[in-house]
Amino acid sequence: MSRWQVVTIGREYGSGGAAVGAAVAQALGYRLLDRNLIERIAAAAQVDPQVAERLDEHVDGWVARINRALRFGAFDSVAVDAGDAIVDAARMQALTAAVIQEAAAEGQCVIVGRAAQCVLRGRPDVFNVFVYAPRGDRARRLRARLGPEVDVDTLIDDTDRERAAYVKLHHGCDWVDRRLYHLMVNAALGEAASVKIVLAALEAGGPSAS
Repeated sequence: MSRWQVVTIGREYGSGGAAVGAAVAQALGYRLLDRNLIERIAAAAQVDPQVAERLDEHVDGWVARINRALRFGAFDSVAVDAGDAIVDAARMQALTAAVIQEAAAEGQCVIVGRAAQCVLRGRPDVFNVFVYAPRGDRARRLRARLGPEVDVDTLIDDTDRERAAYVKLHHGCDWVDRRLYHLMVNAALGEAASVKIVLAALEAGGPSAS
């Protein structure tokens, strides 16, 4: 029987990829590494989890936040502390990669985002998924979660751009290159259908169990 030890979930912002990853992990009985991955990275870096979160999947967290603040006229609301300067995005990325490698060595986990599909590239027991969705679906999902006062269109563009830049800078990969993935799923099919597709693909093929 085919057996994958690790499933990675790349996702467009607002696509529902994190929810798909969580449901896949539950169905497989695997550990889910998503937001809790930040805590493991923060422990490795010996920094506050809030610092790690600010640098999560960013090319340069504090510079990007200053640029966004200047762009939207909200500079006073952005705190740039010494922790960000010392533990910069490049250092955080290296720690992230190490934590991902450690999790993969432990096996039986689903890893959401953080360029895990690139960090673990070449491992025969890793199944890589990319979840995307139509722009309108993503906007509606984010408005429901964040409220009508948030400019979700700008947020989608900025977050996708940062994720793509993160993957390109640190791994030299195109974030949406289909060759990085075993499966690309349109979440417009619905979360339940998307999860069934991923599970069916995992069942259908893969490395032989030892």
